[in-house]
Amino acid sequence: MALTPQNLLPGISNPLALLRKLEWRVRNAVESTLGGIYRSAFRGRGMEFDQVVRYEFGDDIRDIDWNVTARLGEPYRKKFVEEREVTLIVVFEDTPSLQFGSAGISKREALLELAGLVMLLGAVNRDRVGTIHATPRGYTLHEPVRGRGPIMHAAAELFGQPAPDITDGATTAAIPWQLLSRSAPKHSIMIWLGDFAPRPAPEGWPIFQRRYQTMGFRIDDPWERAMPAGEGFAAYDPVSGRLVNIGGTSAERAAHARWRESRDTAWRSLFPDQFSRLQVGTDENRLDALVRFFHRRMSAR
Repeated sequence: MALTPQNLLPGISNPLALLRKLEWRVRNAVESTLGGIYRSAFRGRGMEFDQVVRYEFGDDIRDIDWNVTARLGEPYRKKFVEEREVTLIVVFEDTPSLQFGSAGISKREALLELAGLVMLLGAVNRDRVGTIHATPRGYTLHEPVRGRGPIMHAAAELFGQPAPDITDGATTAAIPWQLLSRSAPKHSIMIWLGDFAPRPAPEGWPIFQRRYQTMGFRIDDPWERAMPAGEGFAAYDPVSGRLVNIGGTSAERAAHARWRESRDTAWRSLFPDQFSRLQVGTDENRLDALVRFFHRRMSAR
């Protein structure tokens, strides 16, 4: 059964019950549509360099070592060792703006569901999964663990984290990027889930992306994609903590379009590879979107 706003909201108050529902859906997706695509979409051609070997017909020409080939006068290629274990780090950036929702479900609830699906995919595929829950007031780090029970426990802890206090006035989460860069194993998969308001990239972000496989997952509300048509309305702005009257004037719609373009530009700048970013609406099925994401990513590889 697909989770709808009506049956998702009660589940957040009982994280383990919700996670068991999500686990059933994840296992069904792995058996019916994903198969090995999830793992292949992450690993690609392999990560760790092993040695240079003679090129043979059928080898991937992208692996040719042109320096060795030029010295020896015949083609040689780089051989890679496939990683036997994936370490998946889920970075959940919990900001007040995620508490907005126009369709009976907040962006935060939808993003938590997406994070849970990713973690359960890691559990089904026997990966090590760790989490960072970052808010404007600090962060909680859960070291990578392996196995259904520990990963379910970590996901339940993430689901049980309180939302940021919107009365504090802080809007940016404190993500410990330097700590991650020192502690996470090389070639870990780093999935950053957040609202991604327009802002500069974290310090050292290009180096971070070379060291890890980075992906960005974002939840969009329908009103963010397009302002409602018709007469004016009032909406609660969790960032300012007050009701905002929207008249639907041409000036407001133009300002909304500029904000959306600014946000999308910053989003594409953080994740230039279109197969490393996923946008899902609160009115969309998150698991279906995740399956399509992995299919697209695998096809691109």
